[in-house]
Amino acid sequence: MEVVRLDTLEPRGWPRPAVTVGNFDGVHRGHQALVAQAVADARAVGGTAAVLTFDPHPSRVLAPERAPATLLTMSQKAERLSALGVDRMAVLPFTPSLAAQPAAEFAQRVLHDCLQAATVVVGAGFRFGRGRAGDVALLRGLGRGLGFRVHAMRPVFHQDAPISSTRVREALARGDVEGAREMMGRPFFVDGTVVRGLARGRTLGIPTANVAPVNETLPGNGVYACWLRVGDRDRPLWPAVANVGRRPTFGGTETTVEAHVLDLDADMYDQPARLVFAVRLRPEQAFPGPEALVAQIRRDIERARDTLRVAGIPDGI
Repeated sequence: MEVVRLDTLEPRGWPRPAVTVGNFDGVHRGHQALVAQAVADARAVGGTAAVLTFDPHPSRVLAPERAPATLLTMSQKAERLSALGVDRMAVLPFTPSLAAQPAAEFAQRVLHDCLQAATVVVGAGFRFGRGRAGDVALLRGLGRGLGFRVHAMRPVFHQDAPISSTRVREALARGDVEGAREMMGRPFFVDGTVVRGLARGRTLGIPTANVAPVNETLPGNGVYACWLRVGDRDRPLWPAVANVGRRPTFGGTETTVEAHVLDLDADMYDQPARLVFAVRLRPEQAFPGPEALVAQIRRDIERARDTLRVAGIPDGI
């Protein structure tokens, strides 16, 4: 998949694009339905399956004080979209001038002139243009004049409510990584680099990899059964127990991410890492001393081993 930043709006010349539009933060199951329709429309005519997304997230410009933490980095978003069969990811810089652009001008300049869309796929509640004045009915009318069709997709539901990035964030904040997985259609993961810590885990006999995450969103504080990959994408995932939190037994104040790999003791420093969350084992808690903490961690390890054996290694992560 090619990632193209639309710093200028000259025509791209892609064959018969089917374009789906949105932020796609998390690329959850609702997003996947939009992408699947765009891919199907493109394949039916030998065209280009394209995603139009924005950088930064529009809320960072429109209401920065209320802007949510993103679920994925831009490169992670591209990775997930590529796995769904997207040919081009077009990234449109979201600026105050774009926010002020009337809906008809957006359809003309971006969808028609630049992307030359043959089909546009959006959610049924899609809004666009200055003041979010444009809706699906307006987009359809504009499309008839500009020469593109519009598919409006119904939302995908989970537990009687539409799936949204907000709901995924709320589940993660509760530590409900299983609920987040059901809405995302895959396990939640964070990427980062293994950095040097205080080596406290090694002195306790339970060495950990300290992961400095690049993701803005982390699961709520707690202990999790996870899979950890260190190194490139062709490296294996190893079973692990991870703690997300402040290490209250030792008076910590900053949130850290530490993972004890169950079957691997290797030098991981300065290497890229991906931590894939399977199940929350328990909340983070303070213990009266290191001995009690170690005893609990050993119980966590056995429970994680059993949990991950049942869950199996996730595919495509």
